[in-house]
Amino acid sequence: MARKIGSRYTANQILGRGSAGTVWLGEGPDGPVAIKMLREDLASDQELVGRFVQERTALLGLEHPHIVTVRDLVVDGNDLALVMDIVRGTDLRTRLDRERRLAPEAAAAIVADVADGLAAAHAAGVVHRDVKPENILLDMRGPLGPGGAHPALLTDFGVAKLIDSPRRTRATKIIGTPDYLAPEIVEGLPPRAAVDIYALATVLYELLAGFTPFGGGHPGAVLRRHVTETVVPLPGIPEELWQLIVQCLAKGPASRLRASELAARLREQLPALAGIPPLEVDEPDPEAAPEEPPAPLPADEPVRRRGAVSLVPGPKPDSNRDTHTSMRVPAPDELAGGAHGTARAPRPSGAPRPGSARHRAAARRRRVTLTVAALLLAAAAGYGIWTTTTDDTPPQQTQTTSTP
Repeated sequence: MARKIGSRYTANQILGRGSAGTVWLGEGPDGPVAIKMLREDLASDQELVGRFVQERTALLGLEHPHIVTVRDLVVDGNDLALVMDIVRGTDLRTRLDRERRLAPEAAAAIVADVADGLAAAHAAGVVHRDVKPENILLDMRGPLGPGGAHPALLTDFGVAKLIDSPRRTRATKIIGTPDYLAPEIVEGLPPRAAVDIYALATVLYELLAGFTPFGGGHPGAVLRRHVTETVVPLPGIPEELWQLIVQCLAKGPASRLRASELAARLREQLPALAGIPPLEVDEPDPEAAPEEPPAPLPADEPVRRRGAVSLVPGPKPDSNRDTHTSMRVPAPDELAGGAHGTARAPRPSGAPRPGSARHRAAARRRRVTLTVAALLLAAAAGYGIWTTTTDDTPPQQTQTTSTP
């Protein structure tokens, strides 16, 4: 059912829903547009409406081929909306859900496009703060790039900043999506441009591997890994591309590349990545490396696996891919997780999953082989050795002798 948005726009059809609002296909004076309607409980927040108006100039000034342009901001009664260019295509999450992982050339080309868009935003003093596959759109009508990649555009600029009001989040809350949060945000520092680089490098890792480097399990455990753990290499990834990812996932913001540098370095590598197939790697077993329980969250915040927690109280989110999480900042002693909660190493394709029957059988075969080898060596040398069986019986001493 069509509805009027302000005096210039008509929303005709729902394209998608998220925790922050609903995206409509609409019509404006110049043709089709996408209209992101913020939720009613957000639109009724006078402080947020004020911030919305204050950010108008910055958001309307962001124009770049790899940024979804915001054409207008509408404040009309209970309606609070961003009017954006329509992109005929899909989001990167949908493509990942379909293909699981991308070839390195296509992944690098998509991330280079997004890095170009971020470079323009950062030059204008705007930090995105929520870079993730859901916020990267693929223009299916655009020309194909390296690896058959469609042009990529970053959307939802300003949404995280608009919602991040002091009254709503206070000093003990985190705005973002757990898998993509830079360590400095987890530690309570203000978000700078480097947080977008960290998130985009996480997206690149996910495009190559099919999973994020620090994701899995309780959101609190994910946050701790960002601060305490080192990213684990992917089997078969080209070394130069891997070093680029490592640099952009550095714990210290100053060690990461700028967006323009990341885009340039990725484009330099594209010829070398041509023809390389998607990596053969399986997602780590979440039960292979037991973790200490993370610090408890407030009782009213639901726990989800590899997902996000609702940003604001109110109606149940109407999408299974929420936009934000709102969590308390962990204390320093809670982040000092040591070896517990270590990012789990990916397994080469076909390798047995730790703890599985194949894994246990392989371990038994290795023990038997080592025992037989030890017996043969002892028989040749004429020394006494200890041998163990592969079951639970206690060890026995065996004496061997040799004839002079």
